[in-house]
Amino acid sequence: MIFMLQKTLIYTAPLLIVALGGMFSERGGIINLALEGEMIFGAFCGAISARLFLESEVFGTNMQLQFIVVMAISAVCGALFSLLLSFSAIKLKADQTIGGTALNMLAPAIVNAFALAFFNMEKIQMPANFAGYVIKNPDATPIEQIFADKAYISTYVIVVVFILLSIWIYRTKTGMRLRACGEHPQAAASVGVNVFKMRYLGTTISGALAGLGGYAYIATVANGTAESSIAGMGFLALAIMIFGNWKPVGIFFGALLFGFLKCIGPIYNSVDFLKNLGLPMYFYNIIPYVVVLIVLAITAKKSGCPKAEGIPYDKGMR
Repeated sequence: MIFMLQKTLIYTAPLLIVALGGMFSERGGIINLALEGEMIFGAFCGAISARLFLESEVFGTNMQLQFIVVMAISAVCGALFSLLLSFSAIKLKADQTIGGTALNMLAPAIVNAFALAFFNMEKIQMPANFAGYVIKNPDATPIEQIFADKAYISTYVIVVVFILLSIWIYRTKTGMRLRACGEHPQAAASVGVNVFKMRYLGTTISGALAGLGGYAYIATVANGTAESSIAGMGFLALAIMIFGNWKPVGIFFGALLFGFLKCIGPIYNSVDFLKNLGLPMYFYNIIPYVVVLIVLAITAKKSGCPKAEGIPYDKGMR
């Protein structure tokens, strides 16, 4: 039971923060279908940074500090990559769906090209001794084991960032302005809000959270391997955002649900009940995506999406 809860948290963390990132972009009025590409790019930059830091011994033996710094680098790279979407959607007024799809195709191409050019391989593997990101406490109680025995620093960082940004978007003036730009940008502009600036801000935060989630995924689930795929986690996070009705609380419960469903495939052999069913691993792997289709079909009529999302802002419109 504890093992399953640990695995659920590991899969939940990246889904949680990336889905929140999608919410920030869409609350500002920009549809961010590029979450998958931003995760791939951020994870790739993080993996390269980890290798360089270990080789240069910049942080000595302090692996935990190094892991946090690498997470920050991944977030920055994800934010920078998201500027391509911001520029095309805001400055060029291009179709946001096409722009996001293009970035999802561009990110794997960049990753493959750089990996082959500089490392002569398609996958970037972080060094095996980069194990300082695991917090271990052999004397922990059963409840403490869920959060401490085999928890990752990334889980704690993601939970803190999620709470702070969830409060920020609802309790600060800037957060209120960002949400106004996704509901009625003309009304926001009429009281002095810079709609373009707010939309850039929302999409940049979205990219940063996607990059952070991408690195958290490869460091915890993918055994430190960065490649041109992130196993569809970006699209699943997008579905969780819709499932959560563009609200942090809904996103939290959606991430927990799909984190649990996502972990069933890798661990079903360790659960006697599931193992005795004799079903192949592929059956358990498709469960999250089948549930996504069912949930979205049921909740489609109750969607609370921002009214102005996907609509380019035009100062002349009223």
